Amino acid sequence: MNVVAVSDARNRLAEVIEESRRSGEPVSVTRRGRRVAVIVGSEDFDRLLDSANDAEDLRELEAARAEDDYVLWEEVKAALGLG
Repeated sequence: MNVVAVSDARNRLAEVIEESRRSGEPVSVTRRGRRVAVIVGSEDFDRLLDSANDAEDLRELEAARAEDDYVLWEEVKAALGLG
């Protein structure tokens, strides 16, 4: 992962964004040596969000199954007259 200081990122933001987009690698933005932000391409960000949402859905499904608090898809379709 590339690393750039906040002050440097501020001075050449368009270049830093393009570098991340072109390489597909995130750019870590630091202040006093500590990461405060990460620049990633929009497609990478969308994939990360989708993965996080999928993981959350799976956790919720596992919890519902553990509590026996769910309705089978076949039952939902039948109730809605879809199959």
